[in-house]
Amino acid sequence: MQIDQTAAYLRKLGVKIDIILANQKINYSDYDLLHFFNIIRPADILGHITKSNTPFVVSTIFVDYSAYERKARSGWKGFIGRLLTDGQLEYVKTIVRWLKNGEKILSPGYLVHGHSRSIKLIARKASFLLPNSQNEYHRFVTKYHLDPLYHIVPNGIDHMIVEQPLSRIALYQNAVLCVGRIEGRKNQLNLIRSLNNTNYNLFIIGKPSPNNIRYYEKCKKEASANIHFLDWQTGKALYNIYQSAKVHVLPSYFETTGLSSLEAAFMGCNIVVTPYGDTRDYFKDYAWYCDPDDIKSIRQAVDAAFDAPFNQELKKHIMANYTWEQAAKETLYAYKQVLNKNPFICNKTP
Repeated sequence: MQIDQTAAYLRKLGVKIDIILANQKINYSDYDLLHFFNIIRPADILGHITKSNTPFVVSTIFVDYSAYERKARSGWKGFIGRLLTDGQLEYVKTIVRWLKNGEKILSPGYLVHGHSRSIKLIARKASFLLPNSQNEYHRFVTKYHLDPLYHIVPNGIDHMIVEQPLSRIALYQNAVLCVGRIEGRKNQLNLIRSLNNTNYNLFIIGKPSPNNIRYYEKCKKEASANIHFLDWQTGKALYNIYQSAKVHVLPSYFETTGLSSLEAAFMGCNIVVTPYGDTRDYFKDYAWYCDPDDIKSIRQAVDAAFDAPFNQELKKHIMANYTWEQAAKETLYAYKQVLNKNPFICNKTP
C-alpha cells in the first residue's frame, strides 16, 4: 500500500517511476534515484547498492518484532526468539525463508555481514532515510548508534476515495473491525478472546501470511458466534465498511502506524491501538490504547471506544497531516535534496 500509493501520487507531481521487485533485474543507468522500502529486509537491498552507484533513499518501515518473538510466540520458535539477539533472529529467519519458501538471498554479502551490520551499511550509504515518524527515526538511531540524514515521510490515507459515492452497510452498523494481515504480531487471537460471547459483532478482515496459517486456524477455532472472518477488502468496498462500523481495533505487539487505523479513523471509527511502536506520534490522545498481552485491557479499551462519540478533530488531524498526497510531497522534497545535493535543509537530529 505504501509503495503503490506513494508512487501514484508522485506520478501526479510529474515524477517518472517504475516499481520493481527486489528479485528483478534493474538497469541502474535508467534512473536518477533508487528508492528502497523496508530496511529490516537488508538482504533485498544490499546487492543492489553494491552493484550500482546510483544515489538511493530508504523508507525504513522499522518494525520491531522482538516483543512478539519473546513474549507471545510459542513453541520452538518462541524458544529461539528468547535465545537470540534481534539481529541473530532476523538472520536465522532470512535463512529459513530461503530454505523453506525458496526466497532467494539476493546478496551474498548479507551472509558475510550478518543482519545488523548489513542494516548499518545500508543506512550509512543511503542519501536519506525516510522514516514514517520522528519516533521511528529515534528508535532506529538508538538501536544502531547511527546518525544518518533523514526526512520524515508520513503514512497516509487515500482521501480521494471519499470523494466517490460511499454508502453505509447495515451488516457492519455499530460493528467492531480489525483490518490487517492475520498473524501473531497483529494479535487477533487475544482480540477474539477479549470479545468472545459478547454483544459485539467483531469482523476480522484480512488474510494470513503463508507462515501464519496455523495461527489463523487457531483464531477461527477459538472464535465464538459473534466473531466473523472476511477475506481482504480493498478500495471503496473497505471504506464503505469503515464508514458503517463503530470501532476499529489493532491490538498489535508493534506498529509503526497501522494504516488500517488511519483509514478507519478518517471514516469515523473510534480506534483502539497498541501503545508499542510509533502510534502516539500519529494518534496523540485521539485513540484508546490497550496492552496487547492483557485481554481485559483490550476489552476495556473497546468498551470505552464504543461508548464514546467520534471526535471530528481526529478526522481533521488526519486530513491535515496524513494523506498519500502529503506523503508524496514530502518524498519529492527529499528526492530533490538528494539530486540537488542540499541535504542540510532536511531533518537532522539536534
